[in-house]
Amino acid sequence: MPGFVIVGCGMIARFHAKALAEVPGARLVGLVSRRAAHAKKMADELGLRVDVYEDLSQALARRDVDVVIVATPSGAHAESAVAAAAAGKHVVVEKPLEITLERCDRIIAACDRHGVQLCTIFPSRFADANIALRRAVEAGKFGRVTLGETTCKWWRPQSYYDEGGWKGTRALDGGGALMNQAIHNVDLLLWMMGRPTHVTGFTATLAHERIEVEDTAVAAVRFGNGALGAIEGTTGSWPGSKIRLEVGGTTGNVVMEDDTFVTWRFQEEGPADEEIRRKYGPQDGKAGAGAGDPRAISFEGHRLQFEDFVRAIRTGGRPYCDGEDARAAVAVITGIYRSATTGRPVEIAA
Repeated sequence: MPGFVIVGCGMIARFHAKALAEVPGARLVGLVSRRAAHAKKMADELGLRVDVYEDLSQALARRDVDVVIVATPSGAHAESAVAAAAAGKHVVVEKPLEITLERCDRIIAACDRHGVQLCTIFPSRFADANIALRRAVEAGKFGRVTLGETTCKWWRPQSYYDEGGWKGTRALDGGGALMNQAIHNVDLLLWMMGRPTHVTGFTATLAHERIEVEDTAVAAVRFGNGALGAIEGTTGSWPGSKIRLEVGGTTGNVVMEDDTFVTWRFQEEGPADEEIRRKYGPQDGKAGAGAGDPRAISFEGHRLQFEDFVRAIRTGGRPYCDGEDARAAVAVITGIYRSATTGRPVEIAA
């Protein structure tokens, strides 16, 4: 029964703790925060019976700690992840893996060097509808895939940035609407379309004050298979609307909004296609959780991802979303930022 420790006790750490409580064979044994009062507050809120540490090294010294979950600010992931790997602990990192490719590579290399598993939290991959779309792509139902696009038009009030301390800063957030919010959409787009070769982007700060990063961004993408794509992300669109993912090809088209299919059409269909439309078609007109309030998201995807990670630890298999997958999303986003700065297309290295 693997023992888990969470490093960082902010909002997202609470989702991790709730998810772990529902994972068979997982035990949360400790919380780490630079200020013990923060960890104790979280433990009290959730009714957790865990030890509290101000120094990660103390938790890493425990023999019953098998996995470290890194839930610190994004630009501080590498230090905790590398230390955990060096201590022989498996590593789970909240998205993004890190805010630069160099720091992503440090984490991946450390986990490889010490023979421990690594995954990054992308819970959208575990939604049944997204898995159905992935299988349709793999089965060749789209013919030649021609176009993939995703939009994340959410809303965050000024208080979201003002209260966070690190949100909206280049040093710790690494970016804005793309790096913090739309990265989930970017990951799904790459999961369906494959790795890109070039991006061209524009970014702006239009709806918020006192932040160093973008709250609005658009980009064009060229994928390795020749298909084209588009990415839109914002935290400046009140009150927040459904996230959207569309994949089109010579024999099919799928449009998804908040893990439900608005369109699911193929030239050649069978009973399974009608069943997918029935199960995953639109349920209501409301925007999904998180569109206007980050605290409203479900932890179900986290639970499923933790279950997958426990399986990977036990079997030695590959986690469903490993470090290289997570690095790919960061490569696209940082490429968009470079393009927006230089005014030129940016090549994404393999």
